[in-house]
Amino acid sequence: QVQLVESGGELVQAGGSLRLSCVASGLTFSSYAMGWFRQAPGKEREFVAVINWSGSSTLYSESVKGRFTISRVNAKNTVYLQMNSLKPEDTAVYYCAARRGMSNRDAAYDYWGQGTQVTVSS
Repeated sequence: QVQLVESGGELVQAGGSLRLSCVASGLTFSSYAMGWFRQAPGKEREFVAVINWSGSSTLYSESVKGRFTISRVNAKNTVYLQMNSLKPEDTAVYYCAARRGMSNRDAAYDYWGQGTQVTVSS
C-alpha cells in the first residue's frame, strides 16, 4: 500500500531553519506531484507548496513564498521542504501528499502522510 512518511519537524526559534522530508513507497513516485500542507491548532488545513513530477514546476502559498523551497529527488522517492526565516505563525503539523498533477486543494490529493510537528518559538 502507499505510504508517505514525513520527518524533520522540531522546535526551533523564530528566524531559524528546518528541512522536512517525506519518503514515499508503494507508488511510482516520479508519476506524482507532491504537495506540502499544514494545519495549526484550531485552524483548517492549508496549502503550503507543490512540485510537479519532474521538479520543473513549483507553486507556493503567498505566506511562505520567498522563505520556503520545495524540491524532490525521484531516485530517493523523497520530497523536501526547506523552511527558512521561520515565524511563530508557521507553527503547525506539516503533511505531505501525493496526486497525479499539481493542485493547491487538499481535497484533490489521493495519499497523505501522518504529519510532522513544527513549532516555532518567539
